Amino acid sequence: MIGTDDADKAPGDDDRLRKAAEAALDANPSNAEAWSILGMSLRRAGRLAEAIACHRRGLEHAPGKGGIWSNLGNALTEAGRLAEGVAAQEEAVRRAPRDRTVLFNRAVALRKAGLYAEALAAIDRAVTENGGPTALLRWERALTRLQIGDYVHGFDDYEARKQIPSYLARAPSAPSWNGQPLDGRRVFVTAEQGFGDSLLVARYLPMVRQAGGRPIYECHAELRRVLSGLAPDEWRPWGAPAPDCDVEVSQMTLPMLFGTTLASVPPPVALTVPADARGKAARLLGEREPGTLRVGIVWAGRSSFADNAWRATTLMPFLRLAEIPGVRLYSLQKGPQEAELDALGPAGRLVVPLGPHLEDFADTAAMIERLDLVIMTDSAVAHLAGSLGTPIWNLVQHVPYWIYGFTGERTPWYPSMRLFRQGPELDWAPVFASVRAALHDEVGRRTAQGALTAGLP
Repeated sequence: MIGTDDADKAPGDDDRLRKAAEAALDANPSNAEAWSILGMSLRRAGRLAEAIACHRRGLEHAPGKGGIWSNLGNALTEAGRLAEGVAAQEEAVRRAPRDRTVLFNRAVALRKAGLYAEALAAIDRAVTENGGPTALLRWERALTRLQIGDYVHGFDDYEARKQIPSYLARAPSAPSWNGQPLDGRRVFVTAEQGFGDSLLVARYLPMVRQAGGRPIYECHAELRRVLSGLAPDEWRPWGAPAPDCDVEVSQMTLPMLFGTTLASVPPPVALTVPADARGKAARLLGEREPGTLRVGIVWAGRSSFADNAWRATTLMPFLRLAEIPGVRLYSLQKGPQEAELDALGPAGRLVVPLGPHLEDFADTAAMIERLDLVIMTDSAVAHLAGSLGTPIWNLVQHVPYWIYGFTGERTPWYPSMRLFRQGPELDWAPVFASVRAALHDEVGRRTAQGALTAGLP
């Protein structure tokens, strides 16, 4: 059976696989497994159309190979062809009903298609065949359970991330805190995952102190000023050597330790916006043009994030919002995607570029304070605006970050946030159509009330 779970392979493995597959195909163009191995290496290189074609060529020569069907399903799912991906995985299981990797890939495809009940059933079947839950199966089950709001079991499974080879975190330096009373012990709270995750779970740091701990907080420099109100006993720069402490805990373990449920999500942390950041924002944004609505926009998160291609879009759909009378757009975008503003040429005047002036999240927070609304695809700025309590319309992918659940317009994690959800076809056009209609309604409502300068409710 062809191996199908190549998520944790080193980059060099792809080159070796590709060269071996090409040599095998030179010797025998009908070698089905070589075609599929070539497809696997192309998928990992992001060449999905070619990968899919290679797997299908392999199936021409060996239609009964469950592993090739599963590889095809992986590529189809990654290409956003979700229903086709699930169908291929179902065929793979029919051909190889006890293959553990095939069963795992089926579960992943079902979750990514938003078929959560089916995904949980598939995970149960894979657990049975494995003789128990592996770390990868527990991780997949965690993502599914958290997505449907089963925090009690989901957070327990979420700890399995630490056993996954690709998991990135600092090496342990002290015993893990298990949630018991701390009685004045020094607790090293370590950073994990991205900026948005740090903003999300910063709300738990005061609870560590309330549990009797003396927190030592590892913090990215970009977040230090805006989170300065947390006032831990000690700040540690991200990646610095571990301090002397009694116990340690990863920040993403805190929701589990504090028994978080959908009904008990703590409110967002109170952010600190320094006076100099507010002064910069006042100078840049100036006085409001009468009768206008200031709308911040962000269209992409950090490009190094694995799922960014799924959650991001481009600047162009946001420009349609500038057609609405009274709407003024302000870009909060950072990173390589800022170049899309330069590409607009004279039309770039439709969007005020704030990104070049944003040195950290405190600067971004100060800008957001002077806006009426933020409309964006999901990234760390969504957590920032949500923590500030600024009205934010978050445009989320079909299977978004788990805090957004799978249905509805609201999330308990950020009361000021409204969600606009992508459908299973992964098309942003209907999402932006809904946003434009909602913004038309909002401008009309506020114009009727004569309250455009008062900020959204």
